[in-house]
Amino acid sequence: MPVLWPGEPKLVNASERLVWERLRADLGPDDLLIANERVTNHSKDVEIDIAVVMPGAGVVVVEVKGSGVRHDGTSWRQQLYGKDVSIDPVGQARTAMYALRDYLEGDNRWGSRGRVRWGHAVVFPYLSVADDFALPDCPRWAVVGRNDLPELVQRLRSIGVEQETHNRRVATDDVATIVEILRGRSRPQRDLIGDAAEREDVADRLTREQTVILDAIRLLPRVEVRGGAGSGKTWLAVEQARRLSRDGQRVALLCYSRGLAAFLERRVGAFSHRRDVPAYVGTFHGLGAAWGAEAGSDDDTDYWERRLPEQMVTLASDQEVGHRFDAIVVDEAQDFADQWWPALFAALKDADSGGLYAFSDEGQRVFSRYGGVPDVLLPVVLDHNLRNTVQIAESFNTLATMRMRLLGGDGPAVRLVECLTADALACADDEADALLDAGWRPQDVALLATGSRHPEQAARQAAGSEAYWESFWDDEQVFYGHVLSFKGLERRAVVLALNERTVGERSRERLYVGLSRARDQLVVCGDPAFVEEVGGSAVLRRLRGH
Repeated sequence: MPVLWPGEPKLVNASERLVWERLRADLGPDDLLIANERVTNHSKDVEIDIAVVMPGAGVVVVEVKGSGVRHDGTSWRQQLYGKDVSIDPVGQARTAMYALRDYLEGDNRWGSRGRVRWGHAVVFPYLSVADDFALPDCPRWAVVGRNDLPELVQRLRSIGVEQETHNRRVATDDVATIVEILRGRSRPQRDLIGDAAEREDVADRLTREQTVILDAIRLLPRVEVRGGAGSGKTWLAVEQARRLSRDGQRVALLCYSRGLAAFLERRVGAFSHRRDVPAYVGTFHGLGAAWGAEAGSDDDTDYWERRLPEQMVTLASDQEVGHRFDAIVVDEAQDFADQWWPALFAALKDADSGGLYAFSDEGQRVFSRYGGVPDVLLPVVLDHNLRNTVQIAESFNTLATMRMRLLGGDGPAVRLVECLTADALACADDEADALLDAGWRPQDVALLATGSRHPEQAARQAAGSEAYWESFWDDEQVFYGHVLSFKGLERRAVVLALNERTVGERSRERLYVGLSRARDQLVVCGDPAFVEEVGGSAVLRRLRGH
């Protein structure tokens, strides 16, 4: 069989298929068979029916015509769709030959090879051509009729040898060069970043369309919006705070984690109108500090969990009414303990009717503190996953508290790199490097741990919380984080290191959060037995691609 370009051409009619199949059967392994190649130059588009490149001979371009062809003494005619039309098969073959020759010789990969022998022919696989046929521009040897098909290759090879004898014959290595030229150069390849950007634009549009929910609750002062990972809760929380602020209300936009708070501050900082910006954006505990609460150390759990929230109730009551809030919006509300909510009610200008909007996902309750959204909030459910690819969303869908409809689009397969728990961080380092080698940018990639922190995260945090979270926005660095502090945040590509030494009370929630932080590509490094014990066999099957 000869070299085929392309391997399976889209032949438009039976006559071309017949000629192509005969040539495929009879040409040698060093020959090249080209079919349906279109060449465009400044003057026209030229479609080449068939071309053969034969080492030891030349290149012959073939025009193929089907049944209903005749020559009336003046011109070629053919019955097409019930009409008798004039055709010029010889001119078409000649034009196609020059177009292909100019294209190949004009490519710098042809280089100094010089011109090879070129010829053209016409094949009528369903027309009997007399032995004494002759036309001034088409001698008998340049025409192959029905009865000549058994000798098709010999006839074309003879044309390749005997035409343009002043030029050299085709060499074997010319075939590879011609194929390389026909492949094109600097061809657009599938672009990870471009694909991700398109999915992100679609997800942003779908998320914006969910503002219909905010329209529906605009007259309700107490609402809990429940949704699984990827449902766009954080976007809606920010939008609700913006709408309330624009209406002239004094609004607080709160969360628990410092990382999410830094993200929210950036989001509202990009608002084009100052009146859209809430009066306070930050952490719950930061609000207490803004009121003048006594400071506490990071390792004093009782201070953060109990003493400071209790002090905040008193501090809120001491604030002048104008410094309290008309409405409070809480993102990742499942992180809030029961004893924190009294401070929020106290921070409202009207504790009975002031606005309180909580956005939550019980499946992401990764902290051991007990808490629940107050019963006075009317629940509204988001059941669409918009932010993750279908492949990623399928990996954690069974871990969510509700079944989500997956609308995030198609993306790369999720991968599980099996390793010992003790080796998960080292394995994740290798996989993060592989993502960069594959075309992802540092700003697209996050490496997250479920157990002990990555040494790079610890080193960055040593410079302080503010400096650490600034690295989240650094375009030149992969971000290193932990699932506990990454809720509400996302990256296009995430490497998740399952490095928890033992299965804990919140291991399932940590796994759920970790799997859901990637928008486009997810790589998981860990022990399959741990995955199955924590997430179940369905999660393990998904991570293994089943």
